[in-house]
Amino acid sequence: MKTTMNEVLQFVGENDVKFIRLAFCDIFGIQKNVSIMPGELPRAFESGISFDASAIRGFMNVEESDLFLVPDPATLSLLPWRPAQGRVVRLFCDIRRPDGKPFEGSTRDVLKAAVKRAADLGYVCKVGAECEFYLFEMDEHGSPTMIPHDRAGYFDLAPLDKGENVRREICLTLEEMGILPESSHHEQGPGQNEIDFKYSDALTAADELITFRSVVKAIAARNGLYASFLPKPFPDRSGSGLHINLSLQKNGLNIFRTPRDGHSGEAESFLQGILERVGEVTAFLNPLTNSYARFGSFEAPRYVTWSHQNRSQLIRVPAASGEYSRLELRSADASCNPYLAFALLLHAGLDGIEEKRVLCEPKNLNLYEASPRELAGIATLPANLGEALAEAKESAFVKRILPQKVFHQYIGQKEREFAEYVAASDKREFERERYFERI
Repeated sequence: MKTTMNEVLQFVGENDVKFIRLAFCDIFGIQKNVSIMPGELPRAFESGISFDASAIRGFMNVEESDLFLVPDPATLSLLPWRPAQGRVVRLFCDIRRPDGKPFEGSTRDVLKAAVKRAADLGYVCKVGAECEFYLFEMDEHGSPTMIPHDRAGYFDLAPLDKGENVRREICLTLEEMGILPESSHHEQGPGQNEIDFKYSDALTAADELITFRSVVKAIAARNGLYASFLPKPFPDRSGSGLHINLSLQKNGLNIFRTPRDGHSGEAESFLQGILERVGEVTAFLNPLTNSYARFGSFEAPRYVTWSHQNRSQLIRVPAASGEYSRLELRSADASCNPYLAFALLLHAGLDGIEEKRVLCEPKNLNLYEASPRELAGIATLPANLGEALAEAKESAFVKRILPQKVFHQYIGQKEREFAEYVAASDKREFERERYFERI
């Protein structure tokens, strides 16, 4: 049951809450927040808390800088790592203009529109994220280094796996916040970890991914470590991806599996819709210059293909049944704005259903070991951020889905970022300075 405004006010009054964090994201998925005192919360619900939107990258200019944060009561969560006395809670916010109209730069509203479209067509989208990250040592000044926390590998145990207790603390913290992790383990790279989530509705999944990134960084810092979601911190080691699991329910049943025949035609059309649009939306799934160093190695995809179970594919259909049947998109990384990423994928799949797209044949081969002859004619993901932005700029689909302001601000700022990368003499150093301590 969704929490109401009155229930939030009651909770704050009864639980020694002294600070309320009003959280939101810029168009690039970077979380921002302002803290207010409990006495200001009724005003926040009624009319919003104003902030200088010209100071948020991609939002407004100084001539029209006022926007308002209106908390969503359904997103109330305690921050367990903050003091037990004088507690801190967090609420995600919708963003409104002074006249009360929604601000078009609010990417949470973009995802809400996608969810509504699905509902109007009779579908509920379920999303489950699998998120990888690295843990690094800190130096004597408390600054992050590039020294990984351990030298363990895939599924290793302690004491070789030094991240075990950190992952445990992260998972327990998430549970206290009402977020349900399904599993956690050491990944392939040194100091690399993965935590997977139980599926939820698309908007909740995006909120939870934003929350997850902040929890991981907070718990890592509490343990004297730095957590990084940089997609490819080491050129010769496994990159960190965000595997996005998607399924659709219709009349309470998962359309990705029927009791007798396997996937329904609607599920196949949904998958095909994503395959046909994935190049156009890659700039939003993989928003950093560093994102493209992942593609084509360490189980990160390069080719626009699908198959059952095969982990070399862009989209795989895991060996699962019932409510767990789904598709898994393996190209995205956690530096993305999940509201935009989930919205674009959902719209692409729904287009596939409405247009009754026929699913192409699977590629049942190991694409990392395939011969040039076997790979001939297979479409590839964009090779770099510049190519991805060029595809997005020409995409009628992306222009139809995203508000004009978001589209132009996002593309324009990312084009400047890519130009700076191209001009940099030391590209690894550029990425380290630009991304490492921010992602």
